[in-house]
Amino acid sequence: MQQNKRMSLDPQNAARIARVLGEALPYIRRFAGKTVVIKYGGNAMTDPELKSGFARDIALMKLVGFNPVVVHGGGPQIGRVLERVGKQTDFIKGMRVTDEETMDVVEMVLGGLVNKEIVNLINQHGGRAVGLTGKDGNLIAARKLALVDDDTDLGFVGEVADIDARIVKRLEADDFIPVIAPIGVGADGRSYNINADLVAGRIASVLGAEKLMLLTNTPGVLDADGHLLTGLTIAQVEQLIETGVIHGGMLPKIQCALDAVADGVTAAHIVDGRVDNAVLLELFTDAGVGTLIHREDRDAPVDDTPGPRSA
Repeated sequence: MQQNKRMSLDPQNAARIARVLGEALPYIRRFAGKTVVIKYGGNAMTDPELKSGFARDIALMKLVGFNPVVVHGGGPQIGRVLERVGKQTDFIKGMRVTDEETMDVVEMVLGGLVNKEIVNLINQHGGRAVGLTGKDGNLIAARKLALVDDDTDLGFVGEVADIDARIVKRLEADDFIPVIAPIGVGADGRSYNINADLVAGRIASVLGAEKLMLLTNTPGVLDADGHLLTGLTIAQVEQLIETGVIHGGMLPKIQCALDAVADGVTAAHIVDGRVDNAVLLELFTDAGVGTLIHREDRDAPVDDTPGPRSA
């Protein structure tokens, strides 16, 4: 009778895997039962292998006792559908001008196609995900976004006015994984498209999350010489902004992380979503794959070396 055979590991790989598992154990113990809000976007949402890896990471987080909450973007997917229907899009300061017709497409893509694909992938990997938009259970109250010192009308682009997270807490209590599309509803009943980073940050604050993770297409926060800064306090980040080390497109993401930490989130992470299993590596290893920002030790020097981090 033919017997099933397992592939054997060579001693070097076996030792490496054992070290990784041993390194993960203290983090699993420390953060069991804690909420982690993950903003999902960038390459991690478009590369098939990265998409599958992300879904597997989220399912595993839930299995070992974390409470993951996913907030996703979908700009490239929206752009492709608009192009397919012949709808031209203008951008002002990086934001899509969103008329009524465009908002219909945004809502269809974010709340339908993209949201349900993420839910399906997580469920395929053993999770129990439930898709939401900010309109469900009045989760996200929105108001129209007005540009500072600019009379340009962006249309149905919004900002968060309020978060009612009761539906998210209910899903967490029943061991579901909420997957949230960043569409809010205004006092007029109209739908508004909101930046997913901002939604993730506000939801993390309202939930009193242990961590906020922002997946990006960059390694994280870099110093003046291009080296990754792995652990920073609020004061150190503010110093890097003042000196111009942090600038350009990284500023809004960093401000979102700072606001969340200032509002009570224990730590925020800027994570390189182009790395396989980035979420697990950031959560369960000492070095991680991004930049961690936390409140403690505000006067400590900037640590730009890899190794254990303080939150």
